[in-house]
Amino acid sequence: ASNSSREGAAGAWLRTPLAPGEVITAQSGGFERDPQESSTTDEELSRAGSPGNRGGSSSTTPDYGEKRLPQALIIGVKKGGTRALLEAIRAHPDVRAVGTEPHFFDRNYEKGLEWYRNVMPKTLDGQITMEKTPSYFVTNEAPRRIHSMAKDTKLIVVVRNPVTRAISDYTQTLSKKPEIPTFEVLAFKNRTLGLIDASWSAIRIGIYALHLENWLQYFPLSQILFVSGERLITDPAGEMAKVQDFLGLKRIVTEKHFYFNKTKGFPCLKKPEDSSAPRCLGKSKGRTHPKIDPDVIHRLRKFYKPFNVMFYQMTGQDFQWEQEESDK
Repeated sequence: ASNSSREGAAGAWLRTPLAPGEVITAQSGGFERDPQESSTTDEELSRAGSPGNRGGSSSTTPDYGEKRLPQALIIGVKKGGTRALLEAIRAHPDVRAVGTEPHFFDRNYEKGLEWYRNVMPKTLDGQITMEKTPSYFVTNEAPRRIHSMAKDTKLIVVVRNPVTRAISDYTQTLSKKPEIPTFEVLAFKNRTLGLIDASWSAIRIGIYALHLENWLQYFPLSQILFVSGERLITDPAGEMAKVQDFLGLKRIVTEKHFYFNKTKGFPCLKKPEDSSAPRCLGKSKGRTHPKIDPDVIHRLRKFYKPFNVMFYQMTGQDFQWEQEESDK
């Protein structure tokens, strides 16, 4: 079913198409960037599957097993906490994941499934192959393409309060392109009237109900797990228990794997049996957000509220983003 033929409730609200390539603008530009979050090149991808690369969940990756297409994907959302989730799930011995983002279902689809399979790490029977590319969630063709690869693929979406997500997205772009306009300028079509510009990708990505509608045309809700980006920070072990259950794995990644790093404001990962230094997310994580006018934040909250409510209804989960705001 194409989007044009079937306008859902969320779609009827917003018909502004995303400018071509807009979702990926934050990844262009030749600025220094966290190697973990770089735009993946073909050369990196060809290395990703090789033994000894950090594509594996342990440093002693055996060079046997076979490359398989992924059975589970982390499909979104950008700046939601997908890197933290990937690093945590890779601590599980039954999970093997690609460290880089293959961008197969959005940018590299014409390269074919064999190319995609080749990017994957080798797995043994009983191990799950995974990858994460957060832009899949907002890519119109992704649900159909993934469904045609394997209709029982498990999908994981890390969601976060859309207002903080948008500011985080802007902060990432700003660190690479210091010359861009202010958040306020980009967020409004008309500042005086308070009209939010929903075609700006930083804002559009957070209209989760709109994107989810597209996925539900191909996948039942039971195949999609929604992970709270906020709880991934405040209770990483609790969120990881849900992820492991969803993937049909033993609950091996537990509170023993995490400790809180006060400087970064994030939990860091350690292997319980391993006394080596814990792995914290790279320097591009936990950036200080620029100060945004409270009126702008208020207007954004109002803009997102109906979509958030719709998203809670569609997923049967209340992420309490509205509650969070009233506490402040």
